Amino acid sequence: MIRRRDFITLLGGVAAWPLAARAQQPGPLVVGVLNFVSLEAYADRIASFRQGLKDTGFVEGQGLLLEYRSADGHIERLPALAADLINQKVAVIFTLGGETATSAAKAATSTIPIVFAIGGDPVAGGLIKSLSRPEANLTGVSFYSDQLAGKRVELLRDLLPQAKSVAILTSFNTRLQSDLHELTVASSANGIQVVVLDIRTEQDIDAAFASIVQQRIDALLVQNDAYLNSRRDQIIALAARHRIPAIYAYREHIQAGGLISYGTNVTEMYRPAGVYVGRILKGTKPAELPVLQPSKFELGVNLRTAKALGLSVPPLLLARADEVIE
Repeated sequence: MIRRRDFITLLGGVAAWPLAARAQQPGPLVVGVLNFVSLEAYADRIASFRQGLKDTGFVEGQGLLLEYRSADGHIERLPALAADLINQKVAVIFTLGGETATSAAKAATSTIPIVFAIGGDPVAGGLIKSLSRPEANLTGVSFYSDQLAGKRVELLRDLLPQAKSVAILTSFNTRLQSDLHELTVASSANGIQVVVLDIRTEQDIDAAFASIVQQRIDALLVQNDAYLNSRRDQIIALAARHRIPAIYAYREHIQAGGLISYGTNVTEMYRPAGVYVGRILKGTKPAELPVLQPSKFELGVNLRTAKALGLSVPPLLLARADEVIE
């Protein structure tokens, strides 16, 4: 795994990289940004990505043009959007909002470099062959968030020791199979029954919460998924309305009123993705850039939400938290 000091080395050495790619371009360099959800939903992450580009000497509007294409949660739009970016003769494609956008870009081109930012395992997902040497035209950042599903079940049990059931909110079955083993092991070890609820539309979210209430499920685990992340406020509001304790993947969720979160600082990791795009623009091949992964995961707790739900957070859990909202 790449640790914080490696990120510092990565960012600190950018000034010495050659400007060969820029010199070969007669006009502004063009980078395509292919997003499964909306740009508004990922505004903070895009800002971090732009900072990574700036760290390598590339600023949008100053010799660099970013072409944004968003599918707004409609997976069927991605192939056409990827093809459109290729027609724009982009130098690099940056994909975000889940593996679906990366898969669409990979299917569209085997020559244009692709830098991804995803939550899952890109090797298990068939995107690349190796984390240390990706080969072909892809590399990027993996948040390793999907492999933490079992840990999130354990945290729910620490918070709710009497819980006997947990609902798993997923979308389009994205990476669900890779999570099921960890979920099964963790839930069995803790005597918890898992109920999977698949979300495909905004209306499905309302129906899922109605089902949770009807089945008297004790807690909710919201899977790390681009579409579900884009519906963050709706899900948090429904969890509050129905008084359902829920755990999420990222700290943005507890900052928006969610109860508890466990995962990496995803916004921070978009910066090295921008650095990778900058390095490729300067001539580095994607195959020479190992996929970056986090070395630290953060636990967040919102005590205001816990109080509203009538929950007492165990002191040991609070002591382990990296962020506590009071």
